[in-house]
Amino acid sequence: MVAPAAGEECVIIDPGHQAAPGVEDALRKHRLKPVAVILTHGHIDHVASVVPVCGAHDVPAWIHPEDRYMMSDPEKALGRSIGQQLMGELTVGEPDDVKELADGSLLELAGMEFSVAHAPGHTKGSVTFRMPEQVDIPSVFFSGDLLFAGSIGRTDMPGGDHAEILTSLARVCLPLEDSTVVLSGHGPQTTIGRERATNPFLRQVAAGLGDGIPTAAPRRGM
Repeated sequence: MVAPAAGEECVIIDPGHQAAPGVEDALRKHRLKPVAVILTHGHIDHVASVVPVCGAHDVPAWIHPEDRYMMSDPEKALGRSIGQQLMGELTVGEPDDVKELADGSLLELAGMEFSVAHAPGHTKGSVTFRMPEQVDIPSVFFSGDLLFAGSIGRTDMPGGDHAEILTSLARVCLPLEDSTVVLSGHGPQTTIGRERATNPFLRQVAAGLGDGIPTAAPRRGM
């Protein structure tokens, strides 16, 4: 979750499986009031708790329209084998208030700004959220399962496309400042500068699409 300070409004990002108790603990500890849930994509490990979290606080969930169906039909989104493993454990569905994200839009929530970029490849409706740089605070980039420290999101499930994720990396990530802090859906915090220098996928995209880009599909992210 993201907030300007303790005791203020906040935004919750990608509440996954069994996240609701931890969310409630953090809200109480920091005296925060949620105003929205925003979702980088529709895979169940990022949206499993969206219904209880939104319902408990009467707030909307924001998601790209191409991934909206995943909240109600995770088996279709994950493929039959993975979906069947999870369906017995989860209650799925949409929260009462769902709003759709658009590429290039600006969300103004809880006194903060989030720039939305459509970044398909991991899923058709994957997006990223970027908060602007402030005095003594670098820009923060919530990359979802587009970009990880040292890798990128997997593209071997329904809706995934390896060429498409490389295009998204070039369009969405490469223009960012090196100082931009990257908070991804899985793994440790990193920066765009570090990934530009060390991430094999981002390095090859920077060198030119189609020119020696690793072709083995990563398997991080659901």
